[in-house]
Amino acid sequence: MFEKAAAANRAANPILIDIPERLETERLILRAPRAGDGAAVFEAVAETLVDLRKWPASLPWALIEPSVETSETFCRRGQAAFLARSDLPMFIFLKEGNVCIGGTGLHRVNWLVPKFEIGYWIRKRFHGRGVATEVVRALMRFAFSTLDAKRVEILTDMENVASRRVAENAGFALEGILHNDRITPAGELRNTCVYAVTGRPNHP
Repeated sequence: MFEKAAAANRAANPILIDIPERLETERLILRAPRAGDGAAVFEAVAETLVDLRKWPASLPWALIEPSVETSETFCRRGQAAFLARSDLPMFIFLKEGNVCIGGTGLHRVNWLVPKFEIGYWIRKRFHGRGVATEVVRALMRFAFSTLDAKRVEILTDMENVASRRVAENAGFALEGILHNDRITPAGELRNTCVYAVTGRPNHP
């Protein structure tokens, strides 16, 4: 009964949840967006734009022509969302050199469960180095240990083999494929793979 009441209170007042704005892994720093991040994020997005635009149904924001201004706007909106606990976006930085090498976060937040979706993209020059898997494992541990998650998901285009491999390498199980689940701006229907890890459910 106490757990249900605590969950309801958390869902009603998520802004009161204390969440660290910075996580560290062996090689990386994951942190919430800040004002002034726009230039660093723009460089990472611009370098990776061709790859990001392969998945317009999953990453519609990549279709917008990037600029320092649009990236700075994205960062400031992300900072506001993080503080409001409506979304928990993060950027990925190398510990050595403090270079922005991608974006991630816990999205589609449902505080009542609680459950989250992990999203990720990695700067082109850092592909193939295991960065995304390192990020996903860190966020999964964080969600379960710190945020009391009961479910963490990864949703990826069925044909995005690299993204699917990250989910599987991080220990996520394929629960199913949603056919004709998304549509591109050009009108092409896409299928979505649903991966998940679940924690121990609450009992009355």
